[in-house]
Amino acid sequence: MKKNIIFTVLVCVAVVVAVMAGFMYRLSQPRMLTDHELREYGAMMLETPRRFSDFKFTDHRGEPFTREQLNGRWTLVFFGFTHCPDICPTTLATLNKVVAAMTEEERAALQVVMLSVDPERDTPDKLASYVPFFNADFIGLTGDQAQLLNLATQLGAVYTKVPLKGGDYTVDHSGNIVLINPMGDYHGLFRPPFEEGSVRVALRSIMTGFRH
Repeated sequence: MKKNIIFTVLVCVAVVVAVMAGFMYRLSQPRMLTDHELREYGAMMLETPRRFSDFKFTDHRGEPFTREQLNGRWTLVFFGFTHCPDICPTTLATLNKVVAAMTEEERAALQVVMLSVDPERDTPDKLASYVPFFNADFIGLTGDQAQLLNLATQLGAVYTKVPLKGGDYTVDHSGNIVLINPMGDYHGLFRPPFEEGSVRVALRSIMTGFRH
């Protein structure tokens, strides 16, 4: 009788452990969001990903960065600048939290880029002392004004130079984060304000459900 009771208890414990393991596994899997849910999380996806023209910028290491660097990985592009007092550092800090909470496999499939809307001041050296501060793997880009304007226009990013007193200036710019898919196409965007959990959940859903 005693052996039967012990056996029954062990079976019950095994069942509970199996149920809990299954529950934890489901929680760890990416949740597939509907289009409505994605919008609730601030993610606006294009019905058909859009191709955009070639470009050539310079990264914060002084190396060329072209369309080829967009192939094979997801890319989050933020248009900002190093003299930005608020939204730029806040956004990069949030993106660092998003990346830190991802799995190693997810991180390998993603790159984060800040494209400067202030190439006059944001040299590769300047970007090198700014962008890696938030994450050593983040990429800072700068380059020709004409190419910058062309790409920004195609990706729906808006910016304008604003004079300040004493001959200084700032740059007003939109705060969206552009999402480029592994085919190198404009896939959609994230609208501010950004919350780490919302961006991460939406991004995982988009990446997991991607078919090409």
